Amino acid sequence: MARLLDAIDSPADLKRLAPAQLPQLCQEIRDEIIETCARNGGHLGSSLGAVEINVALHYVFDSPADRLVWDVGHQAYAHKLLTGRRERFRTIRTEGGLAGFPERHESPHDAFGVGHASTAVSAALGMIEARQRKGEKGKVVAVVGDGALTGGAAFEGLNQAGYLKRDLIVVLNDNEMSISPNVGAMSEWLSKKFTSRTYNRWRKSVKDFLGKVPRGTEAIEVIRHGITAAKALVTPGVLFEGLGFHYVGPADGHDVGALIETFQKLATFEGPVLFHLVTTKGKGYHPAESDLATRGHGLSFFDVKTGLPVKKGGAKAFTDLFAEAVAEQMQRDPRVVAITAAMLEGTGLAKVKKLFPDRTYDVGIAEQHAVTFAAGMACEGLRPVVAIYSTFLQRAYDQIIHDVALQQLPVTFALDRGGLVGADGKTHQGAFDLSYLRCVPHLVVMAPSDENEMRHALATALAHDGPAAFRFPRGSAVGVPLDPEPVALPVGKGRLLRDGGKGADVAIVAAGTPARAALEAAELLAKEGISATVVDARFVKPLDEELIAAVASAARRVVTVEEGALAGGFGSAVLECLERAGLLQKVATRRLGLPDRFITHGDPQRQRAELGLDARGIAEACRQLTGIRPNVAERGLA
Repeated sequence: MARLLDAIDSPADLKRLAPAQLPQLCQEIRDEIIETCARNGGHLGSSLGAVEINVALHYVFDSPADRLVWDVGHQAYAHKLLTGRRERFRTIRTEGGLAGFPERHESPHDAFGVGHASTAVSAALGMIEARQRKGEKGKVVAVVGDGALTGGAAFEGLNQAGYLKRDLIVVLNDNEMSISPNVGAMSEWLSKKFTSRTYNRWRKSVKDFLGKVPRGTEAIEVIRHGITAAKALVTPGVLFEGLGFHYVGPADGHDVGALIETFQKLATFEGPVLFHLVTTKGKGYHPAESDLATRGHGLSFFDVKTGLPVKKGGAKAFTDLFAEAVAEQMQRDPRVVAITAAMLEGTGLAKVKKLFPDRTYDVGIAEQHAVTFAAGMACEGLRPVVAIYSTFLQRAYDQIIHDVALQQLPVTFALDRGGLVGADGKTHQGAFDLSYLRCVPHLVVMAPSDENEMRHALATALAHDGPAAFRFPRGSAVGVPLDPEPVALPVGKGRLLRDGGKGADVAIVAAGTPARAALEAAELLAKEGISATVVDARFVKPLDEELIAAVASAARRVVTVEEGALAGGFGSAVLECLERAGLLQKVATRRLGLPDRFITHGDPQRQRAELGLDARGIAEACRQLTGIRPNVAERGLA
């Protein structure tokens, strides 16, 4: 039997279906998302929970003429399937395939590119305001998850939208709030009443009439307060009404027919409206619905029948080892607390919270608050560890500088996903942390090369009387043995991994996990008669300038390696070091790192090879710098 989905190549094809066919289409979309996520990983739960919302929006509105703006994009997999990307959908999150998030260059239906939360309202308001100024028609709809409302940026957008009174529709996809049946029934009645054309015509007519009679303005206010008070008894809408929105809901986010009916009515509204929908994250897939921790939020490969992950062998993940290290430190020192921003699972702190529930804080999608919250704790003698993805900490840059570093407070920043992240792509690549952190005064910045060094970096940060940060990558750790006890390292001191001696042909100075590839490169070069010294910098700030100057003077050639942006990064710090030592004109240098562009999604190992950051690439950079080429005949390759 042919699928309805197979005949949909655009929203126009969707509109040809009868409303009675849409539940079947929703199920087919769910099946496609589950099958694809099982092979590629991805944000399964969020996408399954928003299928009916996607279908109803595209059934009623005319994308791309009408703008549909998604918050984060976790909810937008069905959107991709309905907008001409069905045949390529199974390439999502793979190299050369579809991105895991909406991207403007990928489709005209992707009105705004997103990779982090709480941006949809502001972006949608900007679009509708621009259209207003240009005299253009068309609706703008922002779809936000309830989690996005934990971010201050979302409320900043709502606040201005209520003030400007533009015809903005905000759809709140609430997959966490439970509503009892009796309240739900009343809410359904209210939703129908408050969205009917009759009610809204009556509302406008009464307002116009009362505006013309003596003391009519006072009467309008009395009626408005009465309506607001009545709705507040049975709905959470008073908050949004207070922000200037017309509130509709809560309603069932999985009743596609009712959604279409309501969206058709909302399209005629004047002014900002918020439509509150209650959905189930992971809807239609039992393993996701029953996963109380994340509802299948972001999964790697899994078995469709069971929902269980398909595990690969190898060492533990850096994230898991970080969580163990934090728990270990919290056991030793009651002053240590852990903070994250809606990423208890992602940063591994869910395990820590089970052990220390009162000392582990998830502040929601509010990175700025997380950092200043930590600063306040540090003022009172605590030792907070703020665990946030590298790319997400960018949101709190002002707080890092003004609230922590300026006051020299002992806050530890643990940056997960430092470097290339793979399938999540350019919105999540941890490319910039070394650059944006090392220019901040008073901040110690570390890049541990393996999991044992990471444990020492955490101990060093907690022992330091001031702010400190360290990064670690996504994925499996190196597999080195762990020291019995983590120790605080001497701040600003690196270590020599391989001594090429006074006659070394080149010095390779690495920051972070690329130090392992640098060692492999040195071994390759040794087989060719090229002697390489390898330095694990450990600290990006302050640098071990004495060690770097010494190896640079001996070899007269230096290759720096980092898995971060070259602009202003670790390599730049080494050049500054050589300049201060008076060696810049005497030492030939080559910097390896991430180029001045956004790195898209793909296999990290292949990307490292393409960027010259694996052992072969580092070795080739050394050959080019030294001008020494192996004798092909001697290597038996002639």
